[in-house]
Amino acid sequence: MRNSMKVAKWEIKRNLKNKSFIIGLFLTPILILGFGLLGSLFGSDGDNEEITIFVNDQIEVFDLLVESTEQYELDWVLNRTNLAENEIQDELEKGENTAYIFINSESLESGSIPVYTTEDMPSSFSGEVNLLSSALQQYRLSQLDLSEEELTIISTGVMFEEVSVDDIASGDGEQSVIEENPLEKFVPGLFAGIILFAIVVTGMMIFQSASQEKKDKIAEIILSSVTPGELMNGKILGYFVLGIIQVAVLLIFVVPYAAFQIDEPVIEYLLVPQTLLLVLIAILGYLLFAAIFVGIGATMADMSTSGNFQGLVMMLPFLSFALIGPVIGDPSGIVAKVASFVPFTSPGVLIMRLTVLDEWPWIEIMIALAVLIISIVIFMKLAGKIFKVGILMYGKNATPGEIWKWIRS
Repeated sequence: MRNSMKVAKWEIKRNLKNKSFIIGLFLTPILILGFGLLGSLFGSDGDNEEITIFVNDQIEVFDLLVESTEQYELDWVLNRTNLAENEIQDELEKGENTAYIFINSESLESGSIPVYTTEDMPSSFSGEVNLLSSALQQYRLSQLDLSEEELTIISTGVMFEEVSVDDIASGDGEQSVIEENPLEKFVPGLFAGIILFAIVVTGMMIFQSASQEKKDKIAEIILSSVTPGELMNGKILGYFVLGIIQVAVLLIFVVPYAAFQIDEPVIEYLLVPQTLLLVLIAILGYLLFAAIFVGIGATMADMSTSGNFQGLVMMLPFLSFALIGPVIGDPSGIVAKVASFVPFTSPGVLIMRLTVLDEWPWIEIMIALAVLIISIVIFMKLAGKIFKVGILMYGKNATPGEIWKWIRS
């Protein structure tokens, strides 16, 4: 174990001194922030500019409109006007971010309120102006001479509450509707997904490292000081730490930006017990794929001459992305359940399922974790056999048949 730690430290120091690794370490979060800022700049389309609204009010609802504007925090300035509809053309042609609303008994009765705007109005205005309809609807109800109790009944919305068979059986059929913020479930899942993706991508560097050491013919020198097993374990551990460093740098940049943009307690959503399980799944996924990468990397004489077999192995971590549709669409379906028990798809599918599901299927989770752990042990042993022979084989890439012989030996 001591020699494995030495190998891990050597891999960490070697990569942290590599300019390409350092540039990539900071370039990824900078690019994410850059595209986010560019998107907000180009996507704003003047939506944050103040809008001036002139209201020709003939039924005395101006105060209600002002209250609605304040309630929905609209960046509007409301003013009264006596101009008629045939007198506003010149005002609209020379104005900017300006609208005229005409409200009278006839338009209110017909349910169609004319709104005239300048050409440069923000795209969001058409949706925002419809928020005023609730105030006008309240006014219409008040004109029907209904009692206060009747007005309350009419104004109260109707909500459907779903109660499962299990709730009925347990006597919990009568329960209040709890509005849950989707971000509370989404943030831990996204966090674990980022960890899985970052450390698996970093783990692919094991593939290149083992191949490069063979190409430079320094593997024999290294193996004069450590055993093949210690070298393999040290590489897995070292690149795991490098992956965590990449995740930490990414989160240092992205989390504050996301919290500022979303205006939600993102950190609070992360500090929940569910996050620990999701991160554990991501780490187990890394150990599984790292064992495969380090073993297959030792069978390659040169990265540039990798065959179809080695290329297919590199695609294993991304199999779960092909199942995004059926897993997200039906996280309790047969496809999602089966994929949770297949080692190569289990980490990604489990994270996606647990992010979407309201109630976690703990029996399925335990079975999937057991399958993952057993698979890691098996693949570690197989990778050790392949690595022991393959790291010292020069001249050509190993064929699947040769790899099978090494495993059986």
